[in-house]
Amino acid sequence: MAPPIPLLAVRGSDGTSLLCGPPRCEPHLAFKRDSRPSRCLTFSRDGTLFSWCNGHNVSVVRSADGSIASTFDLPKTSLLDFSPLGSILVTWQPYSKTQDSLQGDPNLQLWDIESGQLIKALYQKKVDSWCPSWSEDEKICVRCVNNELHFYENNDFNSIANKLHMQKVSDFQVSPGGQPSKVAVYVPGSKGAPSFVRLYQYPVLGGPTAALANKSFFKADRVSIAWNRKASAVLVTASTEVDKTGASYYGEQMLHYLAVNGETTLVQLPKNGPIYDVAWSPSSAEFCVVYGFMPAKATVFNLKCDPVFDFGTGPRNAAYYSPQGHILILAGFGNLQGQMEVWDVKKYKQVSKPQAPDATHFSWCPDGEHVVTATCSPRLRVSNGYKIWHYTGSVLHRWDVEAGSELWEVCWQPFLSGIFPERAVKYQAALSELGTTEAPPKQAYRPPALRHLPATPSAKLHEDEPPQNMRPGGEKVLSKSALKNQKKREAKKAAKQEAKPEPLCDPAPISNNRLETSSGDPEADKKIKNLKKKLKAIEELKEQQAAGKVLQKNQLEKMQKEEQLLKELEELQIGQ
Repeated sequence: MAPPIPLLAVRGSDGTSLLCGPPRCEPHLAFKRDSRPSRCLTFSRDGTLFSWCNGHNVSVVRSADGSIASTFDLPKTSLLDFSPLGSILVTWQPYSKTQDSLQGDPNLQLWDIESGQLIKALYQKKVDSWCPSWSEDEKICVRCVNNELHFYENNDFNSIANKLHMQKVSDFQVSPGGQPSKVAVYVPGSKGAPSFVRLYQYPVLGGPTAALANKSFFKADRVSIAWNRKASAVLVTASTEVDKTGASYYGEQMLHYLAVNGETTLVQLPKNGPIYDVAWSPSSAEFCVVYGFMPAKATVFNLKCDPVFDFGTGPRNAAYYSPQGHILILAGFGNLQGQMEVWDVKKYKQVSKPQAPDATHFSWCPDGEHVVTATCSPRLRVSNGYKIWHYTGSVLHRWDVEAGSELWEVCWQPFLSGIFPERAVKYQAALSELGTTEAPPKQAYRPPALRHLPATPSAKLHEDEPPQNMRPGGEKVLSKSALKNQKKREAKKAAKQEAKPEPLCDPAPISNNRLETSSGDPEADKKIKNLKKKLKAIEELKEQQAAGKVLQKNQLEKMQKEEQLLKELEELQIGQ
């Protein structure tokens, strides 16, 4: 049986529509396009249901035939979501008070989709973590209320089955997969006490030994928690708003690893700088981190937090694994130029390098063969539109909005795992009338003061590193202890260089050959000695430049005299 064709939902100022997905995107014949602008839209986890709010009501339809499942009179709804099994629709609207009700009306509502009846109305003032979190079998539902976690069982919201009492729980994440369910809890530090993340297995939530794992740290104003698909480990990105050392405008980030067997560690990153993205592989056996000052590094780590493969440096700030986990795309969106690097994860071989400038959205199609990039408003109000790509770099479909209109959101229809099998990776670009958009090679920037001078191959403006498999001699990735020692050596070397003042004149070279031959002419010997001294100093400057040091103007001018000095030395030695 052939796998289904995914749908693509498109929301904009011209309304909401469903399109039959790649390679072409034609209107879904069973879905009647809604011409009224939508506030939000969402699919159920298995993709069988689709819901949107057009400012008049909330509609739920079946994706296959477009038939209406339920309609709710909720014109102010701003956010929508389904429970994992698609039995409950969650709606949220901004909290407000009225003269008739000083407390305000409940703004978080849970609806039974089959009957259309209201299950529970709750108060949720903050938009952060607005939606309750379910286990995949819907046996457990968790909400954060007044800095503590409330647990409900079997969608019975009239009674709280369990509570997790802790000091000001700020964030949490329920594990994917079936029972037993686990939950990761973050508590920010206060009054000199450290912040910490703990893992619990429901229903064992109390007592000093209840936690499966515990990791404490000081540098954290907020955290991002990510479970792997098998619910065996968690990655926690801890961030501070301000870097007190002044090294980064983006604050400071640290990456922590916690496993349900109790193991915890700080992931050692070989390059200093921000952590832009962390992505788990669908296999749950490894994860990719994009980090470091630009050009950023990207490295794949295993569950021991040892490096597996280093992709070198490049203009990137995001990592996206395909749903099957066989392809990894490293991309640079936002303030970067939209370059994408497509990698075969099993062979660690680059497949293509397309470019999607001005893209504000990226997502994989569930088939693992196609992706969509979009330029959406209000992030960018010009050049709104989307493109459907094959991962080999071919643009299969392109749509640009008409003048005066805006594109707000595009969203793939999700499918359950296993619906689309993994296919062999292709390296030849797929056929397309729109062609490919390979990123053109670019010349390195040269300051105006150096543009009149000949370009030197050894000059480097950035610490560019090729991928691990393209380095001379097949350079290996260092272990955690080796990385730690390397960072210590680099820091010590940098401190010595900063403490050492720049010499005002060229240092005199030390000659290993103390018994130099004499020509019998003291004046000629003196000139030869001075010329060799200058040439030695030029050699040292060239070595410093090759190592990446930025030379001063007088040092560069000195290097330009090398040929003249060699010619003078040759004439003096011939005349002896």
